[in-house]
This record gives sequence, structure tokens and C-alpha cells, in this order.
Amino acid sequence: MTDVIWIVGAGRGIGRALALAWAEAGATVIASARDADDLNALRDAAAAMTGRVVPVPLDVTDRAATARALAEIEAAEGLPDAVVLNAGTHQSMPAARFDAAVFDRLFAVNVGGVVNGLEAVVPRFVARRRGRVVVVASVAGYVGLPTAAAYSGSKAALIALCESLRPDLAQFGVTVQVVNPGFVRTPLTDRNTFPMPFLMEPEAAAARIVRGMRGTGFEITFPRRFTWLMKALAMLPYPVLFALTRRTIPDEAKPAAVGVGDGPGEGRP
Repeated sequence: MTDVIWIVGAGRGIGRALALAWAEAGATVIASARDADDLNALRDAAAAMTGRVVPVPLDVTDRAATARALAEIEAAEGLPDAVVLNAGTHQSMPAARFDAAVFDRLFAVNVGGVVNGLEAVVPRFVARRRGRVVVVASVAGYVGLPTAAAYSGSKAALIALCESLRPDLAQFGVTVQVVNPGFVRTPLTDRNTFPMPFLMEPEAAAARIVRGMRGTGFEITFPRRFTWLMKALAMLPYPVLFALTRRTIPDEAKPAAVGVGDGPGEGRP
């Protein structure tokens, strides 16, 4: 299906596993991330595979650097057939400790990094009348989750962005897909202290994404049982939704832990 794939956010986790999966399938994978050592290790891991990995270090929050990176890739390897915009980060934030800086950081990477990639690739794909854009969001974008206002908000923005672009870019032969994973074992999820149902290994997640990229469906999501549970949650009436999500608030985010008084009508027993 694809000869040259640019994967942004390929240094670790899902991105790294996806780069290796495509290299194993014979693709030339242009791998970008901030850490050059991670990229060099990824290249070495793919050395015996049918395809290859070409490291291109990049900070996705730098719009000019993203444009330059694509120009360099195009000059060396040709315009990619597909681009996977996977770079993302997470930071939990109890609402009582609301911090705009958390939003600045998460939106700069999770949304701004995708937008910078889109600005670089979309005009080229449109001019060529062919291309595939894959944006990695999350099931956390289906519904706002406690202590994850910035993360859920950024992922919801990505889902809406892709929904908007899909029919528009289809007119020019450009396929837009969104990936909404559940819990996948990565350096980010390793920080979590709460149970993660249906936790998947990154290699299994990568296999699902490769399968989805071989088709034309809009959403690539996994694991299915957890995905449908989250979709059903998002369809509930708000009183029911909030009654359920409130139960997921971790102890460290509750009034006694954050050092604030009870809100109106929220007295503790």
C-alpha cells in the first residue's frame, strides 16, 4: 500500500512500534522525534528488516522546522505516501489545581504539533491529488475525564479536526484517518497509578494501525470492547455520565487531598 511513510512521534511507544511494523513490511520509514538517540536506536533495530528507518530529528512544536523537515525528506526520498502525526504528551491536572501552563504544554504538542504537520503536508498532497494523513488521538477525546481536562480537550480537538478535514480532502484524493487507542503500554501510561482495563502492548496497537492504514475507514480504534464502552459512555445523559465519571476521580484529586474546602452542596459525610 505504501512505500514511504513519515511517522512523527516515532521515538517511543506506539510510534516506535508502528515504525518497526512498517519497516518489517518493506516500507521506507522516515522517523521523527525530538530525541536523536531514540531515533538512532530505532534505525538500528530495523537494520535487518526488509524496509528501513531514516531518522529525522524534529520538535513538532516548531512550525518552521516541521516545514524544513518535510522539504528535506521530499528531496531525499520523495514526497511520502502517508504521514502519521503521532507526537503527543499527557499531564494529569486536578481541577482544584487548575493550571493554564498545563494546557499550553499539552495543546502545543498534541494539537499544535499536528497542525504544524498538516500545514506542511496537506498542500503537497492536494497538489499531487494523493496522500494519506493519519492522526493519533485517543478514546479520551470521546468524553471529558476527571483530572484530564487538558488531555481530553486536546484529543477531542483532534477528532473534530479530522472529522472536518476528511470529506474536504477526499475531493483531492487525500485520505484522512484518526486513530483512537485505549490504554497502550507506553512511557506515558507507565506513569499511571490507576487500573488500565484492556491494556495493550505497543506491538499489538501497531498491528491494528497498519491494518487500518491498508484500508480506507475513517476511525482506527482499539481494543474494541473498551472503545465501545467509551462510546456508550459518551452517549449517556449528562447526569448519568457525571455520576459515573465522578467515581474515577483519584484520591489525590479529592478535597481533603488538594487542601480545599467543600464546594456548594458538596458536603462530605
